[in-house]
Amino acid sequence: MEGRRNLSAAYLYMYNFNQGLLNSTDIDLGRCLERLAADDAEAFSAIYAHFWERLFVIAFHRLEDRAEAEDVVHDVFMSLWAHRHCREIADIDRYLAVAVKYAVLSRMRNRRRRSSILQGLGMPLSTSSQGEERLDQKLLLERLQGEVDRLPDRCRLIFRYSREEGLPVSAIAELLNLSPRTVEHQLSKALRRLRFALRSFMSVFF
Repeated sequence: MEGRRNLSAAYLYMYNFNQGLLNSTDIDLGRCLERLAADDAEAFSAIYAHFWERLFVIAFHRLEDRAEAEDVVHDVFMSLWAHRHCREIADIDRYLAVAVKYAVLSRMRNRRRRSSILQGLGMPLSTSSQGEERLDQKLLLERLQGEVDRLPDRCRLIFRYSREEGLPVSAIAELLNLSPRTVEHQLSKALRRLRFALRSFMSVFF
């Protein structure tokens, strides 16, 4: 109960900072880390306020998407809070910067993977950097993820092994104890459903 109450307080401090209700000031980071390990939400807030802007800049520089950059920074801070009892951090500045860079790389890999899947489904993707066209592609990628999540369990698992993990049919068949023919059939089924759903979506919104 106490941990949940402290986490709620941490969220409140993060909200206040994002609303401009808290200011970043010079702080004793070593003392803040000690207090953080003792479940002090105010120490967490101070670290958040001190580092948020520079971490956002790192994420936004690579992702060029404000919402995604904010999500990355939020996730990194939530990970810091969740592991406050089990990590000894000697250099919090370096720790957070590296965590953001790895989170950004993971997002970019997922982005490329989903873009590749869309291209494989015959969906036209623009290489333009114009904001409107980037938004169109983002909507398509979000729709794709939603449609993949709606596939039947086995069909979805096989599709992800194939298109997201890059496993060949033979490896998927061995992993799931299925015949290669069954794997191919499930893949074909997934691709048909995704093509139909995405083309229907494009005919309405694009």
